Amino acid sequence: MARLLISAKQRILTIGDGDLSFSNALALTVRPQALTATVYDSMACLEEKYGLENYQALRGNETQVLSQFDVTEPASWLGLDKHSFDVVIFQFPLIPNDASEQGFSASSKVGDANLRNRRLLHLYLKHAQQYFLDPKGERLMIITSKDVKPYRQWNIEQSITANLTMNYLGQSPFKSDDFPQYKIRNVDRDKFVKQTLGISYYYSDKPQPQLAEQLLMPEYLTDHNHYCAMCRVGPMRTTSDLTAHQHSKRHLKMSGYEQRWHEFIMADQV
Repeated sequence: MARLLISAKQRILTIGDGDLSFSNALALTVRPQALTATVYDSMACLEEKYGLENYQALRGNETQVLSQFDVTEPASWLGLDKHSFDVVIFQFPLIPNDASEQGFSASSKVGDANLRNRRLLHLYLKHAQQYFLDPKGERLMIITSKDVKPYRQWNIEQSITANLTMNYLGQSPFKSDDFPQYKIRNVDRDKFVKQTLGISYYYSDKPQPQLAEQLLMPEYLTDHNHYCAMCRVGPMRTTSDLTAHQHSKRHLKMSGYEQRWHEFIMADQV
């Protein structure tokens, strides 16, 4: 069974699925009740970068595929039925450093790459909650990301839900081997991403007791006396250990990210 905690009974929307190989893998492995796949690129760009094999396979299974879909821009969602999904999934999101050259016009106005990516994930959760998920459905949002820099520096578990009425439920390991057809791509070119540990993070604005029991909640998020949740560091046994960490380069850098994000959110620039 796939490590993602999803089922064939659900209606699933995938966001920004580069070459559509993840959506195709879902269609073949999970076989959800309904599936809609989206890509940020135009169809011409999709064909040039990756070819249309996955697109054609999805269309052959009568799966809806929407191109030029920007999760941050509601004007790009034409053709999508609102409030019609149980689960929304965003796999390995990343705005490239040369965002302005790649067409990420809104996000490129934000000078800080860390802020740009937090903004992307924040708006993904916000729009999934407000527009994509069925009020009567399971209302589950999933982000799969890498457990290395710069992804870890976005503080996915705590930061991106700022000002949103939802809860972080926990995480599960993501193994691409569970989806043999899935090829993890770079965000802006036809190359594969190095296979490093992936983690799927789960969010909902609806009680999910059964799901929560299956998810991991790392100790750094629950034991605030001995861990730094922001940096995922610990256990620290003594006050001097904690003080030393708080003065470390790593912690000060993360604190700077958090402060800038807090100011960004409070200024309502998202």
